[in-house]
Amino acid sequence: MALDKRQLLLRGFFGFLIATPLAAVIGLVITYLRTPIPPINPFIDTQASVVTYSNGTELGRFAAENRIEVKLSNIPIHVRKAILAAEDAEFFDQPAFSIRGILRATVNNLQGGELQGGSTITQQYAKLAYLTSERTISRKIRELFVAIRLEQKYSKNELLERYLNAIFFGRGAYGVETAANQYFNKSVNALSLSEGIVLASIIRSPGFFDPQGGPENELRLKKRFAAIASEMHARNWISDSVTDGLRFPEIVERRKIQAFEGNKGHLLEAVRFELLQLGFAAEEIEKSGLRIKTTLHRDYQSAAESAVDNGRPKGAPTDLHIGLAAVEPGTGRVLALYGGPDYLERQLNNSTQAIAQAGSTFKVFGLAAALERGISLATIWDGRSPQYYYGAGKPYRVSNSGNAQYGKVSLLRATASSINTVFVRVAYRTGFAPLVDVARRAGIPQEVEMLPTPSFVLGVSSPRVIDVASAFSTFASGGVRHKTHIIESVLSKAGTVLHSENIEGERVFTKEVAADVNYALRSVAQSGTAAGALWDLGRPAAGKTGTSQNNASAWFTGYTPQISASVALFRDDATESLNGIGGLNSVTGGSFPARIWRSFIKEALIRVPAKSFAPPAFIGGTKAVDLINPSPTGKPSKKEDEEKIGDNKTQTQNPAGEKTKVDPSKPKLPTITTKPIPLPSTSTIKLP
Repeated sequence: MALDKRQLLLRGFFGFLIATPLAAVIGLVITYLRTPIPPINPFIDTQASVVTYSNGTELGRFAAENRIEVKLSNIPIHVRKAILAAEDAEFFDQPAFSIRGILRATVNNLQGGELQGGSTITQQYAKLAYLTSERTISRKIRELFVAIRLEQKYSKNELLERYLNAIFFGRGAYGVETAANQYFNKSVNALSLSEGIVLASIIRSPGFFDPQGGPENELRLKKRFAAIASEMHARNWISDSVTDGLRFPEIVERRKIQAFEGNKGHLLEAVRFELLQLGFAAEEIEKSGLRIKTTLHRDYQSAAESAVDNGRPKGAPTDLHIGLAAVEPGTGRVLALYGGPDYLERQLNNSTQAIAQAGSTFKVFGLAAALERGISLATIWDGRSPQYYYGAGKPYRVSNSGNAQYGKVSLLRATASSINTVFVRVAYRTGFAPLVDVARRAGIPQEVEMLPTPSFVLGVSSPRVIDVASAFSTFASGGVRHKTHIIESVLSKAGTVLHSENIEGERVFTKEVAADVNYALRSVAQSGTAAGALWDLGRPAAGKTGTSQNNASAWFTGYTPQISASVALFRDDATESLNGIGGLNSVTGGSFPARIWRSFIKEALIRVPAKSFAPPAFIGGTKAVDLINPSPTGKPSKKEDEEKIGDNKTQTQNPAGEKTKVDPSKPKLPTITTKPIPLPSTSTIKLP
């Protein structure tokens, strides 16, 4: 019998009631089967690369986000329970989702209200790590299915660890480790129960609960703190006595995350530059959680910054720049750097990037070249000023500083007093190309232009401060050059060694040459151009002052057996003089640079026993003598007239204070002629 219209409608209605849930279930199953775990959000898998001093204490970090991952085992149980009480107390006892929470959120969304909470920790992590924050039902359903997939793939402990390393706590802190550092200035493994409850309280809405946001925030935080403590007590996670003894902890003020402010920015950028040179990609440095141990010595770095800050000329112009670099002889490790007072204001590093004319510091290369050719420290040279050298064009006029007159002097005395006329004549004697070769072998890199001319020893080349510190360290290490580097090791976040330093050296000078260079440069500190600044150093030291033409730059580079350090002062305009700065009519390498160097070395090595240099070899067969004090008046002193250098009847004092008897069987030393030496006809040389 045919059904009437009413019966058809009733059947259709009941069929709809049956088919709709079935279709929904089928649809959900299909959606689930088609919902794999999506790719993780790029930011969630990033963490800061931490840079440390050589002793392991943190220097800074490179970070797209301020996140440091920690293992769950490093997070105290009381901190974990506080966060569970705040966010999902049933986490370990329930599946990936909360039906009640989803229904409540769905109803609110259909009614036009905001989605409410109720998500499990697994759901929160699914949304944070794999989805977006859009507030729609479709996203909520995908969140549910991804959460189910995650619980099939990971254990509850693994999910909790991932969650605790991913969540945002405000103050720029991602993850519980950086949050502990921001709110309590400590690592998460050192948090107390009350501190853990504070972090748990903040998770829901950092901007709403961070007490630094105002008194209302603090009131809300304390109320939520009490509620979480009550929840923990109700679940028997803390005892009555512990609950009664809980006190709201002190929270530190938010610290500005200015990783690159001050000189620290220069240090971090120097580290980044070396990482790039080693082949690490920029994105890898920012996001992969590298553990970078530098060669920087924390105490030496502090000493360097203190020395520059305290030794800076008072009332100096804003364009005065100071660079300091310290290198360890025998390894090439960079121990300390001063690149400038604030990286955020001036990114050019005064110690590793800026250049300045080296002045008389380059005389050390003339000295080494002479020693390599058997020219003794005791040979006699003409120290009068001026002297002329002739060739094509204008005569080359060489004068001493202040046109000082020294008469006949030893090469040792000429080194101590930095006598220009002697060293230009030395350059002619050795040849100009060997001077450049010596400087390259010592450690002046190829990017520093050096021309083989007589003026080379007067320091017309413009190296970086670290170049000179490195070159001098080669002599300090007995003639063995080591590659200068600032990174000791690099580990992946999993602990795999990605890079380890190589401190093998290459012998570039004989031990004898290095020993005599060290001996000669000790006279600079004892009785030469730096003696006024270094007289009370209290340990063996060698060094060389350097002042460029018109006092446009001033250097002191010195070393002990443990540290080679260079200090330079210069201005933006390489032609502008330093004279008058700090109240000095003449700013030379023996003034501010030597004083800063002395202050740095005294503080850095205050607990380090003094160490002696190897004894001199006295290349050339006759021991050098020190004429104590030069005579810049134009005439030799009576003492000088009485002491004939190399006279085999004379007994004198050497710079180390040892009495030296000259062997009568050895020939007298040669006296270098004072007759002007003509230049090659093709040469055109100008005094810088």
